[in-house]
Amino acid sequence: MQRVLSGVSKVEVLSDGSFGVGTRWRETRRMFGKDATEEMWVTVCEAPERYVVEAESHGTHYTSEWGLRADGPVTTTVRMTFTGTTSGGGVMGVLAKVLGGVGARAVSKAIAKDLEDVAAAVEGRAG
Repeated sequence: MQRVLSGVSKVEVLSDGSFGVGTRWRETRRMFGKDATEEMWVTVCEAPERYVVEAESHGTHYTSEWGLRADGPVTTTVRMTFTGTTSGGGVMGVLAKVLGGVGARAVSKAIAKDLEDVAAAVEGRAG
């Protein structure tokens, strides 16, 4: 598997077959100075225009949606949205509310870097 995302140190594919609904993997990246491994899975796959990946971690449900739109023979617009919804209960719910801004900034930076990495990889193939 070609390494594209510089923020991801390890990917372990957990499912067989081609990419689609049900594809699962564990992804490890460094967050807040520590390695964090999360299991993710594809819940929607409308190739080649859109796919949705979800994950659960520490009382929060995460959803990442990737949309691709062809803007010409060699140009594509990529749109990525990310949401995190906490269950709101218990210690983790309180921590999520207190530290939400810090976490949101860290996630925003990681997403921006991922998108830069994807753009560089794709533009490198075209050149």
